[in-house]
Amino acid sequence: QDRSRLGNGPENLAVLRHMVLNVMQKDGEKGSLRGKFKRAGWDEAYLAHLLTLF
Repeated sequence: QDRSRLGNGPENLAVLRHMVLNVMQKDGEKGSLRGKFKRAGWDEAYLAHLLTLF
């Protein structure tokens, strides 16, 4: 059973998803959001950069 589907879980994840999208769009780097998500998964320095924008 997935707890994220119960109670306030879906709303909390939606808010978190919107926050992450806003940070990705605020980043000055060129490229697609899909590419930025992949790069954040591969490159720890880029992920740290995104977290500083948070």
